[in-house]
Amino acid sequence: MDSRNRTESKTLKVGDIAPDFTLKTGKREDWHLADFRGKKNVVLAFVPFAFSSVCSAQLPSYEAELERFKDFDTEVVSISMDSQFALDAWAKSINVTFPLLSDFYPQGKIVDEYGVRHPVGMAERSLFVIDKEGVIRYIEIQHAPGEMPDNEDLFEALRKLA
Repeated sequence: MDSRNRTESKTLKVGDIAPDFTLKTGKREDWHLADFRGKKNVVLAFVPFAFSSVCSAQLPSYEAELERFKDFDTEVVSISMDSQFALDAWAKSINVTFPLLSDFYPQGKIVDEYGVRHPVGMAERSLFVIDKEGVIRYIEIQHAPGEMPDNEDLFEALRKLA
């Protein structure tokens, strides 16, 4: 992990209970974090912008690894402050099947609860691994623009939960 990355957010640290939330998917369905409590680990991937070059590479890298995530009993979702309509179009354009969640209104409420709003307003590129009990077990927040997280860091965090 790059030394410019943070391992805690402005509001959360490893060991905290993940704030529960419900957001709409790009397909306009409700997605509840609480639905996975006691059932699956969850990876929350906060991304700055739909259709941006790094985000459009990052999410397909998770899609390519979905079977590995399933091996770790893990649900992957992405969260951005884009509208549901933009996220639906983006998911189709980059061939992603996992949920893309819209934190559009109120703008960035969950981004703020998780403490990952960038000073210029969008979500910081960040990852949270939440275990089946709802406890945050891994946080990675990236500072360097244009830098994509390493999936192996995520899988190492998931191995520790097994």
